[in-house]
Amino acid sequence: MVQGNGAVPDDAVQAIGSAVSATPGIAAVTPARTSPSGDVAVLQAFPGTAPQSAETERTLHRLRDSTLPGAVADNGLRTYVGGFTATQVDFTGTISSRLPLFIGIVVLLGALLLLLAFRSVVISILTAVMNLIAVAVCFGTIVAIFQWGRLDGLTGIDKPGPIDAFLPVFLFAILFGLSMDYQVFLLGRTHEAWLATRDNARAVITGQVETGRVITAAGAIMVLVFLSFTAGDRAMMLFGIGLGVTVLFDAFVIRTMLMPALMHLCGPTTWWMPRGLDRILPRLDVAEGPDVPAPHPRDAEDVTETGTPARAH
Repeated sequence: MVQGNGAVPDDAVQAIGSAVSATPGIAAVTPARTSPSGDVAVLQAFPGTAPQSAETERTLHRLRDSTLPGAVADNGLRTYVGGFTATQVDFTGTISSRLPLFIGIVVLLGALLLLLAFRSVVISILTAVMNLIAVAVCFGTIVAIFQWGRLDGLTGIDKPGPIDAFLPVFLFAILFGLSMDYQVFLLGRTHEAWLATRDNARAVITGQVETGRVITAAGAIMVLVFLSFTAGDRAMMLFGIGLGVTVLFDAFVIRTMLMPALMHLCGPTTWWMPRGLDRILPRLDVAEGPDVPAPHPRDAEDVTETGTPARAH
């Protein structure tokens, strides 16, 4: 679109059309159509490549960055590039530039929530790292299959291509909710056992044993649900495969194996919390039952085989 402060000169519009037509990547340009007031003229350009092609995006940037500014440098006219393809490119660029910030803020808020609930800096850090690993698995899976064309023989995807910009946002939001659900379920029982025994190894084993089967069963159900989406179109197939593979990895590897293993390695440091920070932060109770009083450190070894503190002698 060409816009001026008054009537747009026909020779200037023709010069702009010729410049656009001569731009590499442009296959054809329609004659200009002028508004009744004469201050706006519209030309329609067709790229020689597919709308989702990377070459089409380069052609768009070439028009905006060099062709059009050079064509109107001496006449004071203003030019705008719109249409479906330009809108899609702009939308994708906006989402892509803000997606890391969106993921970072959500992960940090989740870590802060667990810090308030379980009073542990290490737990918050480990949770943030585990969530980022799950996100990396999800995005890596959909890029490898749908953008690079890996496993095309199994998925039936003959023509790999770009991924719609809105899909990673929805994938991350749903995945984060499921991951935090499994994480809180595991840590809630582990934290209760820690408060009762002050034995980190026993607490981690108790949490893993008592929640592992439920987490894996819930994860298996969600995997089957998500994989059922693969019978739909490309977007639904991407949605189903991305979430199905990631939930499978999250429930069976991250929450039931990797997270408990790291808590074992950290030992009692897992539950470290600076006293000053502990005093100023509000408390958030996520336990299902009544609060379990924490025993004195010197009684940590006086624990019965059932996992409850022994009576004082």
